[in-house]
Amino acid sequence: MARILSTSAFYLLIIFSLTLSLFSMILVSAEDHEFEKSMDLKLLGLKKEKLTHFRMYWDEVVDGPNPSAITIVQPSNSSQTTFGLVRMFDNRLTLGPERSSKLLARAQGFFGSASQEDVSLLMAQNFAFIQGKYNGSTITLMGRNTVFDKVRELSVIGGSGRFRFARGYALLTTTSLNLSISPDSIVEYNIYVLHY
Repeated sequence: MARILSTSAFYLLIIFSLTLSLFSMILVSAEDHEFEKSMDLKLLGLKKEKLTHFRMYWDEVVDGPNPSAITIVQPSNSSQTTFGLVRMFDNRLTLGPERSSKLLARAQGFFGSASQEDVSLLMAQNFAFIQGKYNGSTITLMGRNTVFDKVRELSVIGGSGRFRFARGYALLTTTSLNLSISPDSIVEYNIYVLHY
């Protein structure tokens, strides 16, 4: 009889151990597959959100021996709006509108002529800072640029470095463009960005 109890106790101990192990595996498995959790901003070193205004001049050179923008895809038809054109650029962002003005950042990205009705570009670009406390940080802009409107607006959709979690908008105003001479242009960017 004592032998039967010890065997029963042995089996109960095994069943209890297996049940406990299975429960532990389920708990660990649930933790391993968690894809979302709330976090305290301070854990990432983020403090108070602030609004910063930048004014810079976007200098695009298409013609000449050292262009800052090149055509990747030519339009496949004779569209008046250049529908289908795709251009990659690495443009200077300067303090003033003069080509000799201080270089602050580089605008690196691309645009495509995305409208059959008017000259409207789909633009995606990073403003990569190379000066001051923002050196090494980027602001990412994207949106619709209706080129011949007096003022256009792009969205700030993010950034890196000092601009992590950035959001805001940019107002664009063309200061120099004469298509009868060259497609080169200078565009004033006023960027309003919320960041930490």
